[in-house]
Amino acid sequence: MSHILGIAIESLVAVLLLLTIGYCMLLNKRLQRLKADEHSLKATIGELITATEIAERAIGGLKHTVRDVNENLGSQLATATQMSAHLKHQLAEGDAVIRRLSKIAFAARPPSSERREEAASAPAPRTSTARAVAEAAQAFSERQRASGLAA
Repeated sequence: MSHILGIAIESLVAVLLLLTIGYCMLLNKRLQRLKADEHSLKATIGELITATEIAERAIGGLKHTVRDVNENLGSQLATATQMSAHLKHQLAEGDAVIRRLSKIAFAARPPSSERREEAASAPAPRTSTARAVAEAAQAFSERQRASGLAA
């Protein structure tokens, strides 16, 4: 009986050793997969670091571009403001010239009695005020040229 008990114990130990070997093989496969995942994870992290560096360089370039555009826009805005003030001044001067020309045209018109006689004798309708101002201004400039005062 003692031999049977020894064989039973030895058989039990052998079965347990076989189970341990099988479990070790299973763990070995899992560890190999884990190492493969670790390598792919390292590659992914490397790509992420590279992409982050590229993005940082692009952001730096964009900041530089924004700074340049801001400076250019500021100078263009200042130039536009000056141009606007200059144009406003020229428009005011133009209005003053128009007012003077209107006064000249008004002064150059014949008295009202002569206008009535001209209207009765002339079949053509009376010209508009703007046309009269333009004609008077043209006559004035021709007189100035003739006298040598205008360029």
